[in-house]
Amino acid sequence: MSKDAELSEDAELSETDGDGKDTVSVDDDHSVDDADQPDESEPEQASELALIDPVTESMTFTVALPVQVHVTPDDEAAVSISEIAITPDYMDVSGPVTTTVTMSSEQAVTVPDEIEEEQVIIPALPAPDDVYTRRGRQRGEVSTAPEPSTMLTADRLMSNGKRKRRPAPEGFWQQFVYQVTFHAVNVGDSYAVRHRKSIDARISKNFDGGTRFVAVLTRKGGVGKTTISALLGMAMADVREDRVIAIDANPDRGTLAERITRNTRATVRDVITRARSVSTFSEFQTLISRDETRMDVLASDADPTISEAFDEDDYNVVADIAERFYSVAVTDCGTGMLHSAMSATLQRADSVIVVSGGSVDEARLASETLTWLESNGYPELVKNAVVALNTATHGTNLVKLEEIEAHFQSRVRAVARIPYDQSLATGSVIRYHSLKPNTRNAARELAAIVVDGLDEHRAS
Repeated sequence: MSKDAELSEDAELSETDGDGKDTVSVDDDHSVDDADQPDESEPEQASELALIDPVTESMTFTVALPVQVHVTPDDEAAVSISEIAITPDYMDVSGPVTTTVTMSSEQAVTVPDEIEEEQVIIPALPAPDDVYTRRGRQRGEVSTAPEPSTMLTADRLMSNGKRKRRPAPEGFWQQFVYQVTFHAVNVGDSYAVRHRKSIDARISKNFDGGTRFVAVLTRKGGVGKTTISALLGMAMADVREDRVIAIDANPDRGTLAERITRNTRATVRDVITRARSVSTFSEFQTLISRDETRMDVLASDADPTISEAFDEDDYNVVADIAERFYSVAVTDCGTGMLHSAMSATLQRADSVIVVSGGSVDEARLASETLTWLESNGYPELVKNAVVALNTATHGTNLVKLEEIEAHFQSRVRAVARIPYDQSLATGSVIRYHSLKPNTRNAARELAAIVVDGLDEHRAS
């Protein structure tokens, strides 16, 4: 073979065979082994070959090299990750997702069923610090250790004078024992006094966030609606420390102002006319009347020549002024439910009192009043309503009052019974402190029930 024989540039490597030997393949179908190649010790053959013309031939070499194949050990195969490309939006869950590992029993630890709890030793409490307490020491005794400045309290340094005593009891026998023992024995108030003070506490509840409006209404006249309004306002004003006003909102002509001693001839029409100029309570006070219980009354129109009725706008003007000066406003509504002022009254009302007489028709009309309220968008007022059962009307002695009370108790929050009083039946001025004790107590009970249903705190 000539030395100028060029090797083909496209020689390629092949994989190793079993014995790892190198082989050479030639394009002219001549396969030459290393053992058959000419040796330099044969000069004659070399000279013969030199006489042959050089011919360009193409040869291909196939070289088989040993390949290092990595075999995964058994302990790594259990935790190895398969060399498979993972697509983010695809997950193959067909294969196993768990691997069971067999542990040798020698590596397992047996936990005993009962574990002995270690006994917790609680240290004893430290000794009391005498520096920060005067317990057990006499007045003026000097402490064994320096005192901090916090020990100089007002209770320690200021003298309170005589020891405070309980107020003297009320009641005949209670006062008798208190006096004969030289104020040493105070058994407290009697039951009647405690009941009276509890009623006072209920009526005196403080209100935050504006005036509370209480409407007194009924669908039938002559059942004592105006009398109940006056008694309610008097009972509140006699106990409460703030102002209470009773407004006569009868669209025609009301008689509320005739139940007290009037101080002025002004009416709601004067308030409406001078509403823009009323800026202080002193100016408004000239338009109202005040009785012995400090209840203020705003009278309705009494002039028979006036043809303009008290309507919704008029009531809103009066109510806006009342909200500036009063905590509680009792509105004596007119007879009926369809007049214009009734709509404004119910919209402002926090509670309503439905007055019923002691006869069949009067009780039925009072119940229909509740039905009208429920049907016209005031169901919450009905739930918080109070029925005042006036037993001074005709026919009271012929009906079962307990049955009437049972009927209304199923519909409203409470029922209060007002007993007959001769001074109320005359229709004249009511002297609150001259009423019979039962009548006055009934008015106070009614006031306490009404106040119980009024929210103590409300957004203004």
